[in-house]
Amino acid sequence: MSVNTDVEENEDTAKAADESPETPEAAVEPPEDTEDTDDTGARPARRWPRVLAAVLVVALLAAGAVMYVAGRQLRDTPATSNRALTDSAATAQVAGEVTSALGKVFSYSPEGTAATKASAQKLLAGKALQQYAALFGQVEKQSADQKLTLTTHVVRAGVTRLTPDSAHLLVFLDQVYERKGKAASKAAAQLSVTARLREGHWTIVEITSR
Repeated sequence: MSVNTDVEENEDTAKAADESPETPEAAVEPPEDTEDTDDTGARPARRWPRVLAAVLVVALLAAGAVMYVAGRQLRDTPATSNRALTDSAATAQVAGEVTSALGKVFSYSPEGTAATKASAQKLLAGKALQQYAALFGQVEKQSADQKLTLTTHVVRAGVTRLTPDSAHLLVFLDQVYERKGKAASKAAAQLSVTARLREGHWTIVEITSR
């Protein structure tokens, strides 16, 4: 009886073991990688250095462009493009030629008005020549009637702006008037002059009294 009882107990124990519930597969599977869905923000935090570097590159490029434009504007300012400030030889040439021209066209004598008119045709052009021609007829008659002699000396000619083919000058003159039988009189004048370079020589194209 005891043998049978032991056998039955062993059979019951084995049966109970077979009928016990199996362990769920989820319990033994490794946990999924939750890095992309981590609510702590760890992965986005690792992206910040790349984003920051890109922003810095864009900022540096923008700053470089601004500095280039500013430098270009500085180089192209009117002051730096004015050859009167940088080319002493060209400045001296235009001042010398304009000085000589003004002395010739604004100096005359009763017997020398024809020579003065011929000089004006060579040394003046444009508006300056038109104005001169309109007035010189009266001057020529006055000089002949009153025996008037005018001598003009340029005291100073300053080039205020100079480009390869144009020049603007401020000119100070002393003029001496002499009439036969009377004492000479002296007057000062100030002119704004515009000249153009033509065939290697400066021609006066505009004269304005100041």
